[in-house]
Amino acid sequence: MRLRNVTGCREVIAASRYVIQEERQPDCPGNWKEIFGNDRPVHIEIGMGKGRFIHTMAKEHPRINYVGIEKYSAVLLRAVQKMEQEELPNLKFLRMDAEEITKVFGPGEVDRIYLNFSDPWPKDRHAKRRLPSREFLARYAVILKKDGRLEFKTDNRELFDFAVGELAPAGWTAEVITYDLHGDAELMKENVMTEYEEKFSAMGNPICKYIIFRGGPNRCTSTV
Repeated sequence: MRLRNVTGCREVIAASRYVIQEERQPDCPGNWKEIFGNDRPVHIEIGMGKGRFIHTMAKEHPRINYVGIEKYSAVLLRAVQKMEQEELPNLKFLRMDAEEITKVFGPGEVDRIYLNFSDPWPKDRHAKRRLPSREFLARYAVILKKDGRLEFKTDNRELFDFAVGELAPAGWTAEVITYDLHGDAELMKENVMTEYEEKFSAMGNPICKYIIFRGGPNRCTSTV
């Protein structure tokens, strides 16, 4: 059974206290401090899948607020079930399309953005749908704080090369670029693996990663 066809998943999500429901989303911009009940930094993962990465991050960093964003209800269901087993007060979920991201976060409201193993949308005509595209980078630039960072990981070299090529036209700068994350001892110290990362790295696929920020001088550290 494909995850996005799980029967009853929408009803479970609609009843979950961990999910900010669609009717409440228009009230979110500028109000995340009130939603979490504190003024701690907000980190978001766009396309969180089953939620392993963001749940682990929230558990390891209790003084940071996390928001997981997922488009498909049946995939989000897995993250909700994980929260039911181990509830974390600093983690919330949104079911939404990433194209609407500026409608749920206000200007400069997010401290860090994570993109992990995003859909590559391999056809050229779908390039604008890729989460590291210049179109999406323009959206992230609105919600990210001036000194915020965006981190992207993938095993898809073509997608990664595309993502790196989008930075300069979009006005972003790379702080770190690596084509072999798991071969970089320093970067691996705080690396939290996703389900896909564990699977693909076990198959011998190199994992690519960049950390980027808006504008500024290029002080990129690049490894192969």
